[in-house]
Amino acid sequence: MSNPDDISLRHLRILSLMLQERSLTRAAEVLDTSQSSISKILARLRVHFGDPLFVRVGLSMQPTPKAMQLETPLRSLLAASDQLRVSHLPFDPSSSDREFCLIATDAGMLRFLPPLMSLLESQRSRLRLRAIPLELGQFEAKLESGTADIALGSFPQATRNMRHQRLYSVHYLSVARKDHPRLEHLRALPAFLNERHIVITASSGGHAAHQIAQQALEASLPADRIQLRLPSFMAGAVVAAETDAITTMPANLAVFISDRLGLATFNPPVALPKVEIAQFWHERYHRDPAHRWLRTTIRSLFAEARDAR
Repeated sequence: MSNPDDISLRHLRILSLMLQERSLTRAAEVLDTSQSSISKILARLRVHFGDPLFVRVGLSMQPTPKAMQLETPLRSLLAASDQLRVSHLPFDPSSSDREFCLIATDAGMLRFLPPLMSLLESQRSRLRLRAIPLELGQFEAKLESGTADIALGSFPQATRNMRHQRLYSVHYLSVARKDHPRLEHLRALPAFLNERHIVITASSGGHAAHQIAQQALEASLPADRIQLRLPSFMAGAVVAAETDAITTMPANLAVFISDRLGLATFNPPVALPKVEIAQFWHERYHRDPAHRWLRTTIRSLFAEARDAR
């Protein structure tokens, strides 16, 4: 019979996650498990360390002094454990059936998943992909815990524990239905400003860089010409395809969906910033052979030199 005081690396990883999230709810969401499961493990950790470890303060779980003392050695221990694990696990993409998990916006999923799937199909690979939506408050925790492998997008506020590699930059295009009655005039600023607009709003499900473009667009448009705000580029494009309204979005997404939805694309006559797109991963998995293969594959498919098409 196992000793109820015994703890495993899994328990310690959950303790590390709790130190970062300070919330049973968020820790359970990151690990895709129940709060009761986290609570049971936390109870076991409390017995083992002889300390409450966390106490509830308002809506958060604040660490005790004992828990804070454990944080640094715990990170070192988990990093050493990861290194021992990956140093003895060679990776062969032709035979592996590993599932890689990617974090991306809805626009990012359309941009990244078709080429990745086509590559796996052409290689008759058994590798699998899983995409999950971006939540800015949790994406770093998901990368650190190993719940996700790579985050794709623009995250200028990422912490120093996040490694990243630039892939490409993208500008913005506006879209309107191809039979829009004033299509030939929309490239001119007065006509553009006089049309009805759909503004895509930055949210917890979008990368932070779009907020800058949104603010620039809203500063240029008369307030009474913004008829609809919504948090999805795809939804905005569908509405534009069915109405006379205009929406503005990253160029690669606009080009990808324009023919499918019967949309015309054009450069908006207002200055909007470019967005730098990169892949992000946690330092803990930097030397993992499978992880290196995934990052190399993503770079080969999407880095700037390959993005001219």
